Parts: sequence; structure tokens; C-alpha cells
Amino acid sequence: MSSVLRLTRQGATRYPTVARRSPVSQAHLLRSLSTTAPANEPPKTPLYINGEFIQSRTKDWIEVHNPATQEVVALVPQATPDELQEASRSAAHAFKTWRKTSVLSRQRMMFDYQALIRDHMDELARSIVTEQGKTFVDAKGDVLRGLQVVEAATSIPDLTMGQRLEVAKDMDTYSIREPLGVVAGICPFNFPAMIPLWMFPLAIACGNTTLIKPSERDPGATMILARLAAEAGIPAGVLNVVHGSVNTVNFLCDDPAVRAISFVGSDHAGKYIYDRGSANGKRVQANLGAKNHGVIMPDADRNHTLNQLAGAAFGAAGQRCMALSTAVFVGDSREWQTDLVERARALKVGQGFDADTDVGPVISPQALERIHGLIQSGVDEGAELLLDGRQVSIQGYERGNFLGPTILTKVRPEMRCYQEEIFGPVLVCLEVKTLDEALELINANRYGNGTAIFTRSGATARKFQQEVDAGQVGINVPIPVPLPMFSFTGSRGSFLGDLNFYGRSGVSFYTNIKTITSLWRAEDADHTTASVNMPTMH
Repeated sequence: MSSVLRLTRQGATRYPTVARRSPVSQAHLLRSLSTTAPANEPPKTPLYINGEFIQSRTKDWIEVHNPATQEVVALVPQATPDELQEASRSAAHAFKTWRKTSVLSRQRMMFDYQALIRDHMDELARSIVTEQGKTFVDAKGDVLRGLQVVEAATSIPDLTMGQRLEVAKDMDTYSIREPLGVVAGICPFNFPAMIPLWMFPLAIACGNTTLIKPSERDPGATMILARLAAEAGIPAGVLNVVHGSVNTVNFLCDDPAVRAISFVGSDHAGKYIYDRGSANGKRVQANLGAKNHGVIMPDADRNHTLNQLAGAAFGAAGQRCMALSTAVFVGDSREWQTDLVERARALKVGQGFDADTDVGPVISPQALERIHGLIQSGVDEGAELLLDGRQVSIQGYERGNFLGPTILTKVRPEMRCYQEEIFGPVLVCLEVKTLDEALELINANRYGNGTAIFTRSGATARKFQQEVDAGQVGINVPIPVPLPMFSFTGSRGSFLGDLNFYGRSGVSFYTNIKTITSLWRAEDADHTTASVNMPTMH
């Protein structure tokens, strides 16, 4: 590792940079950059600006806790105004040359980048387990789904191809896609690798430069991804990682250099970012909350349906916007709830590095307390608690944010546990008599992220997919997140903006269309005879 001099306006300090193909681990990287932290204190997460890992000069640090132990595993800076401006200037300066880089060069870097991510999948997953709490297998899935977006970005020559038409004699009109400039991404805690990879690889493949703000709860995976981006040859300034909370978000919403913002997270934050960014003339796409319904028809395959329902409701501790958190039992399928309880009860709760763990901790004590409150609100409003996971305790991890699978039944639409996104391993169950009642229930809910139906009837499935008002529909598929050759198409209260994430819609978000009309007269090309006369001025 070499050292460089950075941010001299704030006081010169030397910081290590990562050599190409460096085998350094994330923990070692953080420790090596913590020039002010004693060995027995948590490492300080660096900023990544202009191709260099930089120790922040801030006095405001945010603790990163392991959700299974409450151990402080890292510190994250609230980047200073000068550091945020430095990152923005770096991205704006890099755009001047990056936009002129050939599409084939950008494609080659995406090929190299996806190979590096695949090679470092275990390292990324370990960071996710430590900071976010997922099981190791689920953490690798987090990386894989993001990796697929990078792989799709290798098709960037086709994805950005324009159109051409001869509209009159000697006159052509053609359209081209051009990058916007500097774009920003604001990421949630629940997918520390996948969501950043939804954003910056496609953005930079389109010719933009980026400012990425990972969640202050689990920034480690993004720092690894930044290191791998440098190793893949992505030039300095094209990708920058800035840290912090509200102040950093406000900077990205207000900075004139930022042309567009991608956001995934809560309703409150998403609406705030959409309104503030849009008011400043920025293009904004924001994925918000969800209440995804799974409709269980009496003719469905019972074993398959119950297994899929339990996995989709309780996997990732329910902390995903496409979790199937609401079961709608139609007719006689209500009798299946007893078997569902047994499926859920068999899932093992524990820390993510235990290979037998099915359900890890939720992200924080505050999140756990909120989930407990929503469960109790259901009981207080008349729901029946079929399975209560609130008393779970894991030996050796008594301070962890653990909650076992929980099932509430006889839930009514007006109840708080139905109205709010719980974002934990909690399944609320409603009962209706017909498919039409199920459709009416789903379409009356304010969210429109995803839904699923379990049935053996093609006619029932067709009716459901045609009449349900949700952006993503699964037929015997509980979590219908599209692969990245399509786009993530949440709708209604689950999405703000006009252009969705990744796929061709994502390319449209990160580019502008320019249309050119040109006239080259055929007669002007008639210069078949050489002229030997002295040129004269007219």
C-alpha cells in the first residue's frame, strides 16, 4: 500500500490507498485508515473521494453496532461540509473526461467489476452479517442480486443505443442518449450491497459520475465495493462514497452539481428527499414502504404454499421491502394457518454466522421496540396471536435484537398492525370469502410494491394479475423481484418518480435523450473533377 497527501486545506494527513488487486480485508482497511484510533477502539470508516480513502476531519461520529451483540464494530463520520464539497467537485471534474470514455471501455470495466465482486462475495457477506445481522447465506444472496445488476450493465452498448430515421430527402433525424452528469444514491440499511449496486454501476456505465451515501448503520459493504471499483479500473472521481445522516442527505438534495437522486428507504425519508430534491430541479426516483399481500387460494399446493409463505414472511428477519408480510386466506384455506404456525415455529433464530440460523436479529433495539409495539397493538385491537416470538433469547447473545417468527390472525384492515409496515419477522393474516374480496382488500391498501397469489388455476391467476393494483406480481412466487433485464416496478404509495430502478427504465433515469436533425445535400457531394485554377475570393 502507498500513501498520498489529501485535503490539505484542512490539515495534511497521509492516508493509505488500495493497490490494484489488493488482498486487504475490510477490517484491515478500516484499521489502517484509523490513524487516530487506538488498537482497542473501533475502526473509523473512511470517505472515498477522488479515488482515495480519506479519514474524515469531523468531530461527529456515528457508532455501527453488531445487531447480534450490540458491540460497536466501526465508527462512521458525519462528513464535514468541506469534505462533501470536495466529493462533489471530484465527481464534477471527473465527469468532464468520463462522459467521453467510449461505451466499450465502460462495458469492459463492468465486466472486470462483476468478476471482482464475484471473487469477493464471501468478504462482502461477512461484512453484511457483522453490521446488518443477516444470515451468511442470505448476505451472499444480497450480494448476488446486486451483482446481477452489474452483469446486466455489461449490456450498456445495447441499452444506450439510439434511433435513426431518414425523414426527408437528404435529411436524417436521430436520437442519442447522453449521461446527466453527477448523480447521487442514498441507500438503506437492509441491503448493504444490493441497493448500492442497483445505483452506481448502471449510472457510471451510462457515463455519469456518482456520490453514494450508504446507510450509517452498515457502510462496510459499500466501502469494499468502492475498493473493488478502483481495482476494476474505474477512474478517480467517478465513484465517491460520502457518509453521514441528515446533513449529508440535505447536501445531496441541495448541491447544484447533483442532477439526479436515487433513494430506497422509508416513507418519511423518501417523501422528504423527493420533495426537496425535486424542488431543486433534480430528477428523483424513490422506493418507499410496502405492505405486500400473499393470496392463498383453496386449490393451491398446500405444502409448497406454506413453505414459500414462511420463507417470504420471516426470511431476512422480515427486513425487506418485498417481504410477504400479509397473508390473505381465501375460503377454506384459512384452515392452513395451524400448519403455517408449525412451519414458522421450526425456524431457528440466531446470529448470522451460525450455519443453522434461519432468522437473524433486526437492525437495532429501537427497531425491535417498535415491532414489539405493533404486535401488541394488534392484540389490543382484537387480533389473535397464534405465534409470539417476543420472548426469544439466544444463549451467548442475550443483548442481541432478536425476535422470533410471529403470526397474528383475525386481523382487520383498520388495525395499526395492518396499516403500518412492520419491517420485522411478523406475518399478519386476514380471511376473506372470495378472490374478489381479496382483490378489493389489496387495491384499497395505499402501497403497491408487490403481491403474490398461490393457486393451481390459470384462470384465477390471470384474473388476479389483470385486476390487482401492484407493481410486481408473483404467481406461485412469493417475492417477485424482477431480474435486472427488467426493472423494479413498485407503484402507488411505494414509489415516487417517473422512472424505476435498473433495467431499461434505469438507463432512462440516468440519461437524457438528445435528438438531432441534419441535412447533407446530395449535390454538395458532387466533386468528382479536380480544379487546377487559382482560387479566387468571392
